[in-house]
Amino acid sequence: MRPDTPADHTAEAERLLRTAAQYPEDHEPLLLQAAAHLELSGDRDQASTLYDRLLASTPEHPLLIKALQAANLWEYGHEAEARALIDGIRTAAPTDAAPWEIVAETLESHDELEASHECFTTAVTLLLPSPDEDVPYATQSLLTGRHRVRRLLALPHDEWDTLADGVHASDIPLDELHDPKRLWALGSDNPAELQAEIARLRSELGSYRSALSRPFPVAVLHWPESELDELLASYPELESEYPTHAAHLTDIEASLRDLASTGTANLGIVPATVPSYEAFAASEQSSPSNADLLPQYATTLAARGRASAWPPARGASCWCGSGTAYRDCHGGMEVR
Repeated sequence: MRPDTPADHTAEAERLLRTAAQYPEDHEPLLLQAAAHLELSGDRDQASTLYDRLLASTPEHPLLIKALQAANLWEYGHEAEARALIDGIRTAAPTDAAPWEIVAETLESHDELEASHECFTTAVTLLLPSPDEDVPYATQSLLTGRHRVRRLLALPHDEWDTLADGVHASDIPLDELHDPKRLWALGSDNPAELQAEIARLRSELGSYRSALSRPFPVAVLHWPESELDELLASYPELESEYPTHAAHLTDIEASLRDLASTGTANLGIVPATVPSYEAFAASEQSSPSNADLLPQYATTLAARGRASAWPPARGASCWCGSGTAYRDCHGGMEVR
């Protein structure tokens, strides 16, 4: 079978559905991936059924699912339903970047450029109130999308566009990548123009490949206190990894900050439990006391969609579970 055919995507969706049945605690991210493959296969009706199934199950990320459902519905002719979902998402003003990005790009793809620009701008202002702040990984795509739409609308650069240029990593500037005249260049018979366009497309493809090469975050394990107590009581050999729970929490924040300082993006935290870890160790035919399993366990949980993005969104509670805002908890701590 040729890779990436509709049949290929159908087979992958079926595999993900089987995995979701095997791991019901992870059904939400797995079903979302399955729905994406069904859309790529052209089976938008079945994808919509999966979104409805997720929304009926009290999901963790209902606004994300509604955004994906809206994009899917609009693509196969249910514009009124899609618009109703989009209006509800905009009214809810999510504090996560993903629903905003999906809604804004859906509007953009259907030539609703002014509405798309308004969505991007609202999201950027909500999630990144000042252009002087560091830009979280998840918010960078909002800046880039807003820049693209503003170019299509022939709007002048503003401070957010300048920030988008600053976080853009490609050798080709955003103004070139988002130049509306590129559409004309694709039909040119001038070899120089075509060569320049090929270079721009390669740059964009490189960015997409970079994103696709990391389908889940670089993740760090977080053991809640009760789970860590149970883990160390059963496997005291791991005490050298986790001398105290407070030290464990500090190490998580320090490790993530170190990774961020080296340019590593898309960082996340995965919650660990003793039964899950023991099951993983058994699947690896090893003992839970083997500390080498810990990073592999973290990666496996992240691949199943269990990771939460780090750092938390502005104003969100700290990842440690204290209930305190991140900036007043581990986000405000001095760590090594």
